[in-house]
Amino acid sequence: MDQTQIDALRSIPVPPRGHIIDGQSVAASDGATMDIVSPIDGSVLTQVARGTVADMQAAIASARASFEDGRWSGMPPAARKKVLLKWAELIEANALELAVLGVRDNGTEINMAIKAEPGSAAGTIRYYAEALDKIYGEIAPTSADVLGLVHKEPVGVVGAIIPWNFPMMIGAWKLGPALAMGNSVVLKPAETASLSLMRMVDLAHEAGLPPGVLNAVTGEGAVVGEAMGLSMDVDVLVFTGSGGTGRRLMEYAARSNMKRVYLELGGKSPNIIFADVPNLDEAAKVAAGGIFRNAGQVCVAGSRLLVEAAIHDEFVAAVVKAAEAMTVGNPLDMTTAIGAVNSEVQLRANLGFVDTAKSEGGEVITGGDRILQETGGYYMAPTVVTGVTPEATLTQKEVFGPVLGVTSFTDEAEAIRLANATVYGLAGGVWTSNLSRAHRMVKAVRTGVMHVNTYGGADGTVPLGGVGQSGNGHDKSLHAIEKYINLKTAWIKL
Repeated sequence: MDQTQIDALRSIPVPPRGHIIDGQSVAASDGATMDIVSPIDGSVLTQVARGTVADMQAAIASARASFEDGRWSGMPPAARKKVLLKWAELIEANALELAVLGVRDNGTEINMAIKAEPGSAAGTIRYYAEALDKIYGEIAPTSADVLGLVHKEPVGVVGAIIPWNFPMMIGAWKLGPALAMGNSVVLKPAETASLSLMRMVDLAHEAGLPPGVLNAVTGEGAVVGEAMGLSMDVDVLVFTGSGGTGRRLMEYAARSNMKRVYLELGGKSPNIIFADVPNLDEAAKVAAGGIFRNAGQVCVAGSRLLVEAAIHDEFVAAVVKAAEAMTVGNPLDMTTAIGAVNSEVQLRANLGFVDTAKSEGGEVITGGDRILQETGGYYMAPTVVTGVTPEATLTQKEVFGPVLGVTSFTDEAEAIRLANATVYGLAGGVWTSNLSRAHRMVKAVRTGVMHVNTYGGADGTVPLGGVGQSGNGHDKSLHAIEKYINLKTAWIKL
C-alpha cells in the first residue's frame, strides 16, 4: 500500500446501493433512500436504500427459505469450507479498495483500517472456514445398554446488527462462525457505515455463497433493526453497539419468539499504571494509542487512565506528549494517526462530555476542541482530562471519542476499587514489573479482557466478551461458535 494507490481510489464515485435480498440488489419497497455523508469533509458520498419493515421481512423470509431447503445448511462441511476460503481470498484481493471505501464512509485512519478491516475480516473468515470441519459431536458416558449422542446443529436464521466503527471486522466476527456452522444470516449494517460491509457481501456471492444465505438490509435501526428484533422467524440475534439499543433488542426478543440475544455493548475500560511500570515512555505511547486511535471509537478503548500517585505527573506529561505528536487529519493520508469522528452528531456528543468534565472539576490538559473545521469534516483534538473523580460523568459514561479521563490512586487495593467502579466490564490493562501483582490484577478486575504490559492487539484465537453492562456472549475464538449451534441429544436404547 502506498499513497499513490490510495489517491487513485479516494475520489472514485460511489454508486448508490440497494439491499441484498436473495442474492439480488433491490431498492427499498417504497423507493426511499438515505444520504451517506463522509466524515472526511461532510460531503454526500452516495445513497443507500432506506429500508422498510417489509424489506426486512423479505430478507428474513429469504434467509428462512434458504435454510429450510438445505442449500447451505445441508451442504457438506468441506464444500462450505471451500466457499468461505474463496471469500477470504477475495476480501484480501480487494483489500485496498475495501479499506478506502470504508474510510470514506466512517473516517478510520487508513493505516489502521487496512489491517483492522479487510485484513482482520479475511483472517476471521478463514479461521472459521478452517474450523468448521473440525467441530465434532459427542458420545456421552452412559451405561452399556444406552448410546447417548450429542449433535451440534445450526440454529437457523441469525440476525446480525453491526456498528459503524469497524464494520468489516465486527461483521466478520458474526458472519464467520454463523455461516461456518450452516446458518443463514440477515445483516443490518450501521446507518453511517454500511458501504464496505455491503461490498463484502457482494464478494461472498462472488465466492459461491448460495442466494438467500446472506441477506443485507440498510436503513434506520428504529425501523429495520426493530423489525429484525421483533421477528418470529429469527432464531438468534447478535449485536455490537450501545447499551440502550441492547436493552431494546432484549425486550423485542421477549415480545416475540424468545430468540437468543447476544450483546457486545459499551465499555469504560481502565488502563492501570503502577509506579513500577517497565518502561514509562513506552507505556504512555501505548496508552495514548489505546484511546486516541480511530478517534477513540473503539469498544475496548482504554478511556480511564488510573495512575499511581508517585508517578502521576510524570506519566500524564508523557501521555500528553504522545497525544500531541499524533497527527489528526484526513484519514486517507498515510501520515495521519487519528482520523475523523464518524458523524457530526457523535462529535457534538464528544464535546459535550468535555464540557461536563470541566463543570465537574476536571482539568483539560490538552485538546478538548473541534479542529480542522474548515475541511467540512468532523475532527477532534485528542483530549486528556485530569482530576476525574470516581463519581464523575467521565468515569461512569462511555464517550466513544478521543477523550481520556485520568484518576490517581495510592495502592493496589484502591486501584482495584477504581477499576471496578463502573457498571461496565469489557476490557482493561495493567502495567507493572511485579508478576504476582499482574496476576492479582487480572483476577481482581471485573472485565472480559485484561491486558498486561500492553493494550489492544488480541487476535482471533482468544474470545472477546464483557461482563456487567458490557454484555454477554463472546466474539472471536472457537467459543464464538457456541452462539450459532443448537445441541440435540439422541438417547438410543441398544
